[in-house]
Amino acid sequence: MERKNLHERRFEFQIRAAEIEGQPEAQELWVEGYAVRFNSPTVLFEYDGVEYKEEIMRGAFEGCKMDDVIFNYNHAGKVMARTRNETLTLTTDNTGLFIRARLDGTEEGRRLYDEISKGYIDRMSFRFNIGAEAYDKDEHKWTVTRIKRLWDVSAVDIPAYDDTSIEARRADAEAVARESRQAAEAALLRGKLMLKLNLN
Repeated sequence: MERKNLHERRFEFQIRAAEIEGQPEAQELWVEGYAVRFNSPTVLFEYDGVEYKEEIMRGAFEGCKMDDVIFNYNHAGKVMARTRNETLTLTTDNTGLFIRARLDGTEEGRRLYDEISKGYIDRMSFRFNIGAEAYDKDEHKWTVTRIKRLWDVSAVDIPAYDDTSIEARRADAEAVARESRQAAEAALLRGKLMLKLNLN
């Protein structure tokens, strides 16, 4: 089943401050952590009592276009860090996709870091396009095997998906659930038919 092209995921992240050499009053302000953990199923939504999950496979970022990824707030507003000027770094290892963003370069970034350090903002999100995936109807799970492009990693204030994303995923769920119910009903009908033929 084909899903909406642009996807968003949210995770916790960590912060770290380091004094800038030769400038005791100034600090490099970093946020860092794993934006993605490989081979770790995540519940995207629940529909009709069924949990629908997604798992990103190790190696999904191989060949992914991420030469100009930005860091901002709620996927909008002023850019606070980016890969192109090396204030944002992205690396993959056996665990997942690790990000480090330096936020002391802009007033907005410093303000965001302060809010993060005080616990007002405690989640991050990333947006991406899927290059290849597979769907397991029995497990109700999408497995992403290739991510085509990574657009941004952002600090977010609400740990749930936004309404648009929820609605899009509900539309997916309706189609998937409908197919599952039709398959179950067809199997039940076949079973009843075979039982009737055997009894006769």
